Amino acid sequence: MTDIQMPRLSDTMEEGVIANWHKQVGDKVARGEVVAEIETDKALMELEAYDDGVLEKILVEAGTTVPIGTPIAVLGDGSGAAAEAAPAAPAPAAAEPAPAEPAPAVQAPAEPAAPAAPAESGSKPKASPLAKAVAKEKGVDLSSVQGTGPGGRIIRADIEAAASAAPAAAAPAAAPAAQSSAPVVASDDVEEIPLSNIRKVTAKRLTESKQNAPHFYLTSAIDVTELLEFRGSLNERLQAAGGPKVSVNDLIVKAVATSLRANPAVNVSFAGDKMLQHKRINLGVAVAIDGGLVVPVVKDADRKSVSEIATESRELAGRAREGKLKLDEMSGGTFSISNLGMFGIEQFSAVINPPEAAILAVGAARDEVQVRDGEFVARKILRVTLSADHRAVDGAVGAAFLQQFTSLLEDPIRIIA
Repeated sequence: MTDIQMPRLSDTMEEGVIANWHKQVGDKVARGEVVAEIETDKALMELEAYDDGVLEKILVEAGTTVPIGTPIAVLGDGSGAAAEAAPAAPAPAAAEPAPAEPAPAVQAPAEPAAPAAPAESGSKPKASPLAKAVAKEKGVDLSSVQGTGPGGRIIRADIEAAASAAPAAAAPAAAPAAQSSAPVVASDDVEEIPLSNIRKVTAKRLTESKQNAPHFYLTSAIDVTELLEFRGSLNERLQAAGGPKVSVNDLIVKAVATSLRANPAVNVSFAGDKMLQHKRINLGVAVAIDGGLVVPVVKDADRKSVSEIATESRELAGRAREGKLKLDEMSGGTFSISNLGMFGIEQFSAVINPPEAAILAVGAARDEVQVRDGEFVARKILRVTLSADHRAVDGAVGAAFLQQFTSLLEDPIRIIA
């Protein structure tokens, strides 16, 4: 028999939620067949079997969140399936961190488990070995911690949360400020909405980004009058040839890729005592979905035509909204673009998506009056803001990138040249 474990499906995944089981105990399973659907920190993904066999046990019920590495089912020859009449409770996690490689039988992710009650008085709280070690290091009393792991097990995240909360409780001088920002308690006037895995991980990663990466911001106002006219004539030709229409964002993606090729010092990541220079230009394009925000990646964008970028971007965005993006379609980004222009937002600053070193925020094009050759003329002006990690990108380097990008948008024929 082979344990099917919760695998790590992204570099940020720590736990996964079993959305539903496609197979039940006693069902035959063929290699490549979908066994379950898993909600990860990125999207809803299908769990496919790596081997043929019979699903003999389901260890974790649908709707349960478990850490990566936790056994969730057992695949065998069918001899043990008859004894399994119903799903069992989630198995306790073995240890943290969980193994990074998927189990031999399947691959999948999961959802947050319901908070467990604190350990009964006099009982020894259940905790993973890593949680115990971290508790000892940070001076946290395990009996005071509420476990959120399977079966009420205390995990590392619970210890870290308790440790971060302790200083605030111990500082009397901060009490007045704390009262004004106390958390809202659920009542008839307040509805509690559990965070999705995607939103939880987004909150964690972007908080870490703002805390760890010293952001600086550069804004450019770009005359896109010719760009909009160029897009109109380009779409007429593309439609006549049976090709896809391109959006302003498609042209922006291509212009960013071209500018990164000319300014490789922006296409980097900060890695402690070294810098990582990315040879490929893989652009993450932020997409808003019901559960939060995902960033599918257009790989090798500098080597693709605007039409290819348009087709791929629409396919990725569609799968993102359906929750069907594949892991490799959300991984490997080297630079991101966030466009809120379609909502009428004129200008904003975006938070860097680690481990990338920069992100470009794009606003809406607006009519503005400018002076040209001594006369007042109306022009379409687009504002973009580059957020950059100052540990990896200097101000002059970011400015050179924006200068190149601006020149491309203001002379749009060069984008497709």
